[in-house]
Amino acid sequence: MSSAEPCIIVVFGASGDLTRRKLLPAIYNLSEAGLLPETFAVVGVARPPIVEADFRAQMQERVRDAEGEALDQALWGKIVERLHYINGEFDNAQLYMQLRDRLADLDRRYGTPANYLFYLAVPPTLFGTVALHLASAELTHEQDGSWRRVIVEKPFGHDLASARALNSELSTGLGERQIYRIDHYLGKETVQNILAFRFANGIFEPIWNRRYVDHVQMTVAEEVGIEGRGAYYDQAGALRDMVQNHMFQLLTLVAMEPPISFRAEDVRDEKVKVLHAVPPFTQDDVRREVVRGQYAGYKQEKSVAPDSTTETFVAMRLLIDNWRWAGVPFYLRTGKRMTRRLTEIAVQFKRPPFMLFRDTAIDHLNPNVLIIRIQPNEGISLAFDAKVPGPLDKLGTVTMDFSYSDYFGTEPSTGYETLLYDAMIGDQTLFHRMDMVEAGWQVVAPVLETWDKDGARGLTKYDPGTQGPAEAEELVARDERQWRC
Repeated sequence: MSSAEPCIIVVFGASGDLTRRKLLPAIYNLSEAGLLPETFAVVGVARPPIVEADFRAQMQERVRDAEGEALDQALWGKIVERLHYINGEFDNAQLYMQLRDRLADLDRRYGTPANYLFYLAVPPTLFGTVALHLASAELTHEQDGSWRRVIVEKPFGHDLASARALNSELSTGLGERQIYRIDHYLGKETVQNILAFRFANGIFEPIWNRRYVDHVQMTVAEEVGIEGRGAYYDQAGALRDMVQNHMFQLLTLVAMEPPISFRAEDVRDEKVKVLHAVPPFTQDDVRREVVRGQYAGYKQEKSVAPDSTTETFVAMRLLIDNWRWAGVPFYLRTGKRMTRRLTEIAVQFKRPPFMLFRDTAIDHLNPNVLIIRIQPNEGISLAFDAKVPGPLDKLGTVTMDFSYSDYFGTEPSTGYETLLYDAMIGDQTLFHRMDMVEAGWQVVAPVLETWDKDGARGLTKYDPGTQGPAEAEELVARDERQWRC
């Protein structure tokens, strides 16, 4: 890896939380790692009329807080002197004329070759507005070897129709190769490690299929509630907020076939095939295979409708109808206000035949379980049975455990470093392609339609600090299985 080409990063929504807590700290960490271009600039664009010197001082304080330690003054000094600010309304064409002039001036001042990376850290309702104005100002037009790229945050649409409409707006002035639909989950090291773990280790790939795998569980649990985001969350819900993007990304990485290379298109071709292989839900399937819940007290949260039927918990059972995974259930579960914060993937293998142990004191065999921990303690563990020392035939489950912090140490990271770097070098591997966005919405569309039809019917309550509604336990119990934790 080497530093990216000279460029200017333009952040729309620069006064917001994402810029302060994630993007500027990520840029600092890239500089610390030697991956930021030698010639660069950062331009913040937002509504508040902030003096540029004040903006720089605010960002320094926020980055220091994010790093948890004093900043390297040489590194930060180089960033802050190239940190600029413009204010204006995002729907005002004059703002983009002003931005075009400022970028041209910075190109002359710093010697950047008109390579621009636009980051839309703004509400989803403004994605199309900003992109169309950028195109009108000819800021997305590539010429003389320069590149122009746009990073779009989630959610990408509210349903299939709105996702297609948004993509149509973006496509007015941008080609697909210029659009980077970001999913911050893919910036996590353990998520990126799934492909390396599967395809770089000869002992796992041969058994990564229906012959040896009993089922797969994926859990994304959060202790917190909606944290003051009631206006957004009550319109989205857990299915849109977590399942359609984050969890489906994890699903595709676990279930995809080996790509012919690690080039972006080869990897993304295999990922989208996984979602296309998920059989469509019927209304009966939704009512039987999908559980939705709402934690007690949700309706009292700020900006939440008093009669809200928005789900804060989803559990579902789905199949992948292809040769590798035929008949293997995948159980997905996510929720707010649960027992603890946890994101993990558990691959449970089939039990061996018991006949060898029938005349011993051993009455059952525990399955082998491979656990990929994504947060909070990143790592991978494998559980297997071993004989307990002594004269009796007795088995105990032991665990081989790998922890990232133990082997590789820990460095300050926001999870955005890899994603920003990849966007600067033009690598779209970790970004959503439009056909995958559509495939994800197509899977959840029957669920959303059924819930709209059913209203409050089927929406179960659960107490904060629990594992969710009892119906989620029943979902896996019908298959004579249980959630791992």
